[in-house]
Amino acid sequence: MKEPPCVVSSVRTESRGAQPARVDAPMVNRDAAHAAPLVIGIGGTTRPGSSTEQALRLSLRAAKAEGAETVLLAGHALRLPMYSPETAERSPEAMRLIDLLRRCDGLIIASPSYHGSVSGLVKNALDYAEDLSADERVYFDGCPIGLIAVAAGWQGAGQTLAAMRSIAHSLRGWPTPLGAMLNSTMQRFDEAGDCLDPSAKIQLEDVGRQVVQFLRMQRAAQIPLQGRCA
Repeated sequence: MKEPPCVVSSVRTESRGAQPARVDAPMVNRDAAHAAPLVIGIGGTTRPGSSTEQALRLSLRAAKAEGAETVLLAGHALRLPMYSPETAERSPEAMRLIDLLRRCDGLIIASPSYHGSVSGLVKNALDYAEDLSADERVYFDGCPIGLIAVAAGWQGAGQTLAAMRSIAHSLRGWPTPLGAMLNSTMQRFDEAGDCLDPSAKIQLEDVGRQVVQFLRMQRAAQIPLQGRCA
């Protein structure tokens, strides 16, 4: 998608045909030093309790333990209409997703590897970030983004993680230094959702922690998160 120009305020699209109307969103207050950061988890598959979803839940728990407020969007929550930039209408589920993306301080994205790349379910959800292109904070400018790739083999996991990093950069996010890769050919979780692999558990928890630690450093340095030009 074409890189949007830097804007100084959010706008409501009224004269661009069928372009989606932009909601005038107030600038998020980033100066509340004691407010819990909002970290959104997006991922999984259409199957509830998939390995990808369990990995995402574990990472979100680590982010919550670091002091973040967390919201999980997985499975049914990602069964969204195909993103259509020329259409103004948005389903209630899509509107909730867009609202959370607009308000979040950081994200954790988990995708299975489908043919060496991100699944259509996850990619379609991320495409809705295009509705943030005219916001004061364009896309996820300045937001830390943790990434998790799950595949039936290391090659697919590595390719998918690389694709996710490219997507995060395109959306102006900051991928965390550690990206987690899981090989689903081995059982990683038990029926209760507990991780059976100590190495995988450390990776997933580190991804969640790094997202919150990045936000903590930003606040300590008083780095502005909105209104910046590329």
